[in-house]
Order: sequence, then structure tokens, then C-alpha cells
Amino acid sequence: MNQIQVEIDLTGTQFGVKPPGVPMPKTIKLLNDGFKCPNPTKKASNMYVCCVKDPKFKNKKKDDSNKFLPRQYGDLNIVYDVLQAYGNNYLAQVTMDNDSPLGRLDNWNLTWEWKRNEFIYSMRGAYTLKKDFSDCIYGAQGQYYKDFDFTPVMNCEKRPIIADLPPEMENDDKIGKLPFCCKNGTLLPPTMNATKSHAIFQLQVFKMPPDLNRTALFPPQSWKINGFLDPEYKCGPPVRVSPSTFPDPSGLLASTYAVASWQVVCNITRPKLKSSRCCVSFSAFYNDSVVPCNTCACGCDEDAACDPDAPPLLLPSEALLVPFDNRTAKAKAWAKLKHRDVPKRLPCGDNCGVSINWHVSSDYRKGWTARITLFNWADYTFKDWFTAVRMDKAFDGYEKVYSFNGTKLPKLKNTIFFEGLPGLAYLLPISDGKDPENGPRVPGKLQSVMSFSKKHTPDINIMSGDGFPTRVYFNGEECSLPTEIPKGHGHRSRVSLLSLVLLAVMVM
Repeated sequence: MNQIQVEIDLTGTQFGVKPPGVPMPKTIKLLNDGFKCPNPTKKASNMYVCCVKDPKFKNKKKDDSNKFLPRQYGDLNIVYDVLQAYGNNYLAQVTMDNDSPLGRLDNWNLTWEWKRNEFIYSMRGAYTLKKDFSDCIYGAQGQYYKDFDFTPVMNCEKRPIIADLPPEMENDDKIGKLPFCCKNGTLLPPTMNATKSHAIFQLQVFKMPPDLNRTALFPPQSWKINGFLDPEYKCGPPVRVSPSTFPDPSGLLASTYAVASWQVVCNITRPKLKSSRCCVSFSAFYNDSVVPCNTCACGCDEDAACDPDAPPLLLPSEALLVPFDNRTAKAKAWAKLKHRDVPKRLPCGDNCGVSINWHVSSDYRKGWTARITLFNWADYTFKDWFTAVRMDKAFDGYEKVYSFNGTKLPKLKNTIFFEGLPGLAYLLPISDGKDPENGPRVPGKLQSVMSFSKKHTPDINIMSGDGFPTRVYFNGEECSLPTEIPKGHGHRSRVSLLSLVLLAVMVM
């Protein structure tokens, strides 16, 4: 009964009604759109009315005279809301939503350009990398606000650089206590952690003439955002949209509205040739040689003595476990063994901080298996890492990954998402080997085997290369793929990369 009825008790003071009269309202009706209520019936101290749906009711057309542009969908959606407006200043809130299943930002830095000499007085939930009010004192702001104390001002730069607060500031009374703030600049994809896919901060902005009234509101322009070893985003201009709605802070079922709102849509761009931040090597059980990462996959120095345009030399599987500078002897010996020519000017390395090896492990009548190995060559620990592969011909046959979490992404074509299990969410950095003085350094490694069935992909041909991904991502960045795949006529090796990795771990 509590879900189909509601009782409201009213308490008041009676005026002008003498006994035995009963104070009653003049009428009672339902104000919800689409209902029709007749005159109420009164009996003593009771009044009731039966309201029915109006069959002639039609929704009123909204007034389009002040119509806003519809909100758009992008990989990263930023909203600039003005929450409070005064004559010479306003309070704004910036909300960032990572809506891409593969988008990610680590230690994000957000910047924009003030076009009307505004300056940031204070912030909550974030901070500017440069806290300096000298530009205001010696600029147009100081000339107008002559008696203004600029000491507490956070930033007066035309292009401020804004960063997220660390987690320990989350409950700070002055600069914290905002939902989704203070994550050290981490924005994970919603498929991985919905809570960490949002970020919010607020800022008090002071304006300059001629914008000294509360309706003269202009958002900053030229928005840019980037992270550490993350995909590159390209942001569009701010677009005026309908005012954002927020839950009433009192907890009631009411909504509050922003004074004005603008949306900035940012999308991930594909890396240019030789500008990736990660690369992929291919290997297979039916060929002894590994197809390494592309030459200069992540860039090369212009004055390098090596050849930046030469194709990479094929490698034995054990060469993947050592840095590029320590592979030369192995690559030359392998080329001699396989009767392949070695150019006088050797090809340059890939110069990537992260490399991924995709190895086709087996092929049998009902299915096949593959193994993915992540190598971290950087002096940086990747927390909450993830990788994704696009399998155009093998996606429907994916069954299971054994040492990672694996998920098929419904919104991305033929893409499988992998992340670490609890306790395996860290990809450790490169470290010294057993002999730090003479031996090569050892990369951080993570590895897992995955199984595929041929039930839903009966025409798949593993030996011809159908078992290799057509796109690979690491932490949202699209990795450089080899231009070749292992061929099926090579000699099979009795020693697999898995055995070598396990042996290296046991030796360490």
C-alpha cells in the first residue's frame, strides 16, 4: 500500500471558522501533466476527488527560441558549468568523463586559454602547476583591481596548466571534499572502473571589463589534455549546451541547474607513423624466427648512426628478453644461421617503453591457443594497466584467458579487453639483472595464455596468419604492428618463449 498511496499531514492555525464549521481547502487536484480532475466532493471533514487520464492531452512543444545545441558523444567529454555568477566573478565546475572503453589518462594535465583576461582566484579538487600572481600585478588585472589583494590568487597565466590532487588531499576542508576528485590524475575506462572514469574540480574565476555583469559569461578556449604514456587527445571548441542538472544538496528529489554550461569533446587520435609509444612483435610455434617491432616504431634520433628506414632483423625468441642494445650479436648470429643477409648499416631499434609479444602457441582440430607477453622497458611502474586486441577473424572463437581478466567489448568491433587480476595490476619497470655491471637489464614482464575454439570460426586458418591481431592497444595507446607475420614454412623450435621466460624468472 505504501507504494500506491501517500499521506501528508498538515498542521496550521484556524482563522475565521467557528464551530461547528470545519476548515477545508477550496479545492484539491493533481497537477501532474496528462490528468483531469473534476470538482472535489466534500463530506464533513473529508474531501476527495478521482482524477483520470485526459485522452485529449498533448505534450506542449518546447520553446525553441533559446534552443541549445545537443550534447555530443566523444572519447573524453568535458563540461564547463557556471554554478554561481556575480558581477565580477563566478564559480565554475569542470567535469571530465572518460566514455571510451579504451581511453585512459595518467597524471593528466589540462590546459586552456583565457581570451578575456580572466584569472583563477582559487581552486578545489585540482591545482595549477604554477602558483604565481605576478602576471596580474603587472598586467591589466592589476590596473583595474587597484586595491585588490592578489596574494591568495592561484594563477594569472593566460594558459594555466591544471593537474589533479593526490589522494591524501581528498578530505582536505579547503581544497578537497569533491566527488571524483583527488586521484593523482588517473582516468580509467568505465569498463575497468566506473568510479575512476570521472574527475571534477571547481575554480573561482575573476573577470575583467567589459564583462562586469553576472550574465557576461565566456568559457576558456583552446582546450588540451594529455597524460603520461597515454593516447593523444584532440579537443574541439566549447559548445553552449543546456544547463547541467545536479541533485539538490538537501537530499530532496529536487534538481538544481547550472547558470550556464559548455561542452568540450575530446577524441583519441591514431598515432602517426613512427610516433607510437608501444609496439608489437609476432611469433608462432611453426616458425623459429620472431618478427620484432618495427624500426623506429616509437621514433628515432635524427643523428642516429643506425638506419631508421631499414626493416628490422629477425630474432631468435630468447632475444626478446634483453634490451635492443644487447640484441645485435644474437641478431647477426641468427641471420647467419638462417642464411639471411645483414646490412652494413644496421636498422635502428624500436625505442618503445612498452613492447608486446603475441605468440601463436598451438593449433589443433577443435581450437588453438595464443600467448601474450608484456615487456616494460621504462623506469616506470604501470598501475592498473590494460591491453586490448582486435581479432577480426578469431573474435567469435575466444574462450578464456588464464592469468588475466578478459572481456569482450560490445561497443568496439572484434575487440578483447585484458587487465590484471588482483595482485597483478602492476607492470613493474626494468631492473638490473643478476650481474648489474656486465649483464643486460631485465624488463618487467607479465604473461598469459588464452584459448580459442573453432566452433564458431570453422574457416580460420592459423598457419596463414588468422591467429594474429589486427590492432593492439596498451593503456589506450594504439601500438605499432609488424608489417610481416611469421610464415608457415619455417622450422619449428623445440624451446618456446614461455619456457625461456620461466627459466629467466627462476634464475633471477
